[in-house]
Parts: sequence; structure tokens; C-alpha cells
Amino acid sequence: MNKSLLISGAGGQGIVSISTIIANIFMLSGKFVSLCPCYGAEMRGGAVNCEINMSDSEILCPQNDEVDFVVALNQTSFDKFINKVKENGTIIVNSSLAKINKTRDDIKYIFAPLTQEALKLGNIKTTNSIALGILSKLLGNLSIDNVKKAYEKILKDKKELIQKNIEAYLLGYNYIQEGN
Repeated sequence: MNKSLLISGAGGQGIVSISTIIANIFMLSGKFVSLCPCYGAEMRGGAVNCEINMSDSEILCPQNDEVDFVVALNQTSFDKFINKVKENGTIIVNSSLAKINKTRDDIKYIFAPLTQEALKLGNIKTTNSIALGILSKLLGNLSIDNVKKAYEKILKDKKELIQKNIEAYLLGYNYIQEGN
């Protein structure tokens, strides 16, 4: 199985952190993984995206012209990467920060108020974990034990955030119904 993902947003939204977590989940699942972060010129608030590839075999090229999944945490990311989604691919959009706008008929859209849901949980920084939960549901076959191990590894210096992020992940995972 080969899957390509692009996670995008603004600096400060945890794009690199959540991309590193999903890459670790894949590695813990015995997959080959590549992770290519791209930063804007600014630090906080500038454009950030990470492309992640997962495969059962070695990955020869870490970047793709098109990807299976795009996660867009803001309007700029949606506008910039909507055309990078493969035909029959999926885009997950944070409808709290991007307008609901279906500009293509050949892809699947999931609009979710990620920031609003994170605020309900009491921590806006869990927005990315909710998105990861939705993405994981769509990918299927990811062990919750591996998800927990990845959060514990990446957030080892922020132990107080681990449980809240796993809670956010599970909220996202359960956000969409089977078959959506």
C-alpha cells in the first residue's frame, strides 16, 4: 500500500509536529516513510506544509505532483493545495478558518470545524490532532497503540499535552461516520 499526504497551515498550528506524529505512526506500523517539511519565510504565521509518503516498499521519490490526501488547516492552504489532490483523493478542510467551497467534482471533501472543536476541548493547539484523527479514520488500519506511542515519543517533553491530544485525535477519528 502506498499513500501520499500533505498537511498544511500556518506556522504555530503544529503542522510539523502532527506530520512527525503521523510519520511515526506509519513507522511503528512497519511502513517505509518519508517526511518533507516546507517552511515559509516567516516563523509564526507563515505558510508551512509537510508532505508525507508511506509505503510497503522503499520510497524512491519523497515528493509527488499529486497526493492522496490534503489536510488544509486554513484558507491559504486550501487555495494553494486543492489542485494537488489526486482524482478520487480527499481534502480535509478546517471549516473554522476556510470557507466551504467545492471547486472540484473529482475529489472528496470533508469540511470540519476543527478549531471550534479544539476550543470546546479547551486547547486550540489540539486542532491538528483532531485533523489527524479524521485522516486516520480515512486511512484505516492504524493501531491506537501506535498512535499513543507516537504521541508519547513526539510530545515527551510536554507530557501534560499527550492525553489532551489523544482525546482530540479520538474526537476527530469519531467525527465522521464509516463510509464518509
